[in-house]
Amino acid sequence: MKPRISVHKFSSCDGCQLAFINAGEALLELATLVDIVHFAEAGPVDPDAPVDIAFVEGSISTQDEALRIRRLRETTRYLISLGACATAGGLQALRNFNARGVEDWSHAVYARPEFIESLDTATAIARHVKVDLELWGCPVSTRQVFAAIRRLLYGALPFVDNEKVCQECKRRGITCTLVTRGIPCLGPVTRTGCGALCPAFGRDCYGCFGPGENPNAAAMARRFQGLGLLPEEINRRFHFINSHAPDFLEEGLAWREDRP
Repeated sequence: MKPRISVHKFSSCDGCQLAFINAGEALLELATLVDIVHFAEAGPVDPDAPVDIAFVEGSISTQDEALRIRRLRETTRYLISLGACATAGGLQALRNFNARGVEDWSHAVYARPEFIESLDTATAIARHVKVDLELWGCPVSTRQVFAAIRRLLYGALPFVDNEKVCQECKRRGITCTLVTRGIPCLGPVTRTGCGALCPAFGRDCYGCFGPGENPNAAAMARRFQGLGLLPEEINRRFHFINSHAPDFLEEGLAWREDRP
């Protein structure tokens, strides 16, 4: 009997699900090795089916989602969170910094806020249930996803790549935007996975794959200050896509007001 796989969406933009669809022929090959029992964006719909591996995209932003993720955990052997929304709350987690809560921002954004059913916060999957593996990125890469599937299918633990974007730049011979151009790049504290895409085109990394291994976010912030960034600009650098990844959250909060 083939292993059963499902792909689920919570509060998100669907971008991480495209890591499957963009795989093209590799996805067709995968379908010969496993049964994909639920993947609404690609066709099959059976959200309550028990599975061996469940991939989850998106943050938990509503009460219904909080209930759904608990039901999914009960029927899943391995639960894998996909992308920044699922691992750190994503962009929608920026609302967590609004102390006045959901009523304040919903009235500012929506013409009919009375129809909005939302929790006060948007949070990572791991804040609600046990997660067996986190794949970071905005969006995740197809290579990450399929490498994790292959290793799980053959009984091996997935390899989690925590090295920094800077190391990827060195291997590819990409000129450092921070050192040579003085651009405030988050590459020294951000994990790789994107292939150093932004630095390859001469722009700074903005941390979409979250903190790398042993990130020295405080030193990075001081370097940004030396480049002339104001405290609120440094805060925004860390409080962006992965604002609630612990290292980025802590350092961003430290720059909400100027240090002495």
